Amino acid sequence: MKELLKRKGIEISAQRYLIDALGAMAQGLFASLLMGTILSTLGTQLGVQAFSDAGAFAKAAAGPAMAVAIGYALKSPSLVLFSLVAVGAAANSLGGAGGPLAVLVVAIVATECGKLVSGATKIDILVTPFVTIMVGSLLSYAIAPSIGAAASAFGTLIMWATDLQPFLMGIAVSVIVGVALTLPISSAAICAALGLTGLAGGAAVAGCCAQMVGFAAMSFKENGVGGLISQGLGTSMLQMGNIVRNPRIWIPPTLASSITGPIATCIFGMTMDGAAISSGMGTCGLVGPIGVYTGWLANIEAGTMPAITAFDWLGMLLICIVLPAILSIVFGNLLRKIGWIKEGDLKLESADDIARANSEA
Repeated sequence: MKELLKRKGIEISAQRYLIDALGAMAQGLFASLLMGTILSTLGTQLGVQAFSDAGAFAKAAAGPAMAVAIGYALKSPSLVLFSLVAVGAAANSLGGAGGPLAVLVVAIVATECGKLVSGATKIDILVTPFVTIMVGSLLSYAIAPSIGAAASAFGTLIMWATDLQPFLMGIAVSVIVGVALTLPISSAAICAALGLTGLAGGAAVAGCCAQMVGFAAMSFKENGVGGLISQGLGTSMLQMGNIVRNPRIWIPPTLASSITGPIATCIFGMTMDGAAISSGMGTCGLVGPIGVYTGWLANIEAGTMPAITAFDWLGMLLICIVLPAILSIVFGNLLRKIGWIKEGDLKLESADDIARANSEA
């Protein structure tokens, strides 16, 4: 059996399913639902119908985009990969609000089943798509509604608890989602799967921004403008190698998130009512703040928010940019003084450095 799985490229591991597949799913969701939301917002604000139409098309393709991204991460043969379009559509549709999590589970199983039969017969062009689509469709009918309901219920519980205890849950959500963003897993996919919006979504945005802006600001001396942009607008995951070498460098941005989270929930009441995936994106492409803004617009249109005030803008600026930078620098300097963080601990390796190290190894 092990030889068969190896020959078919099937690797049953947490790395493959919970990191590779989950991360790819987030990219698929970003390229469809999230980008569609941004385009729709631009279309509405600018009065450009082409943007609105493009946004609607992109959002409609969310399920297939996620499934294909998962199949790509699992190194699927082409026929399996193309067949996942139908699988993703089925799982996302039947999964309801928890569709992304349903797509993750169903697409993984359908992909591996498709890989098992791929190239095994002389009529591969019929057998492989048939098996992939039927396994995905039947599994979607069997478990997608339950998975979707469970994920949605858990997300609703988190949001309810945050509304009930904004201080404690503001800290918990901000820290946990922020840490997940820096780890080699997908905070965006987690937030999307749980449908994390509202006040809890605002805390999640705060935590992600604290990690990204925090690392960018406190490492500016070592990494300069390039590091500031790559971490502040890209991802704090770039620091994972340095975190493994010295975990203490993670303390300043994490402490910052434990402060900005409850400030977001208790003082500014910052909600993230845009696409749930935005809650786990932070300042990556400014997606987190854009999600907060699109949520404001949606609430105004629904009549639940009278207008965007200067207080709202101040809260977003402080929580997403100013406070994470200041707090992380302050905490970072304190740790430098006691010797927990040393010169060069936050230095990012360039692609040339990594290639040189690999060639010398």
